[in-house]
Amino acid sequence: MASHNELGKLGEDLAVEYLKKNGYTILDTNWTFQKAEIDIIAQIENTLAIVEVKTRSSLEFGLPQDFVKPKKIQLLVKAVDAYVTQRDLDIDVRFDIIAVHKEGKSFAIEHLIDAFYYF
Repeated sequence: MASHNELGKLGEDLAVEYLKKNGYTILDTNWTFQKAEIDIIAQIENTLAIVEVKTRSSLEFGLPQDFVKPKKIQLLVKAVDAYVTQRDLDIDVRFDIIAVHKEGKSFAIEHLIDAFYYF
């Protein structure tokens, strides 16, 4: 596995651990629909959190969350619509970003709740 893939996997694992510690139930990871992949689908109370994880080894080129582009958002919206429809869920949905970056020998995690909206 390429080192950037290993870093991404580590970031997703750290994000899952973080969410669980903060009261979320993990429903799915790496859920795919057509060309879209949702990194983490979690639930807290009556809210479905669609979580995009962005991991960087440094902040030299910008914040991890700055790399969630409009095309990715469009794909996520399409995928979550399919997820909710397939499971016949009646639940609030929000889109979060968990930004993970290397800080010394450990990793910093920032959870952006309601990171973006869709219409």
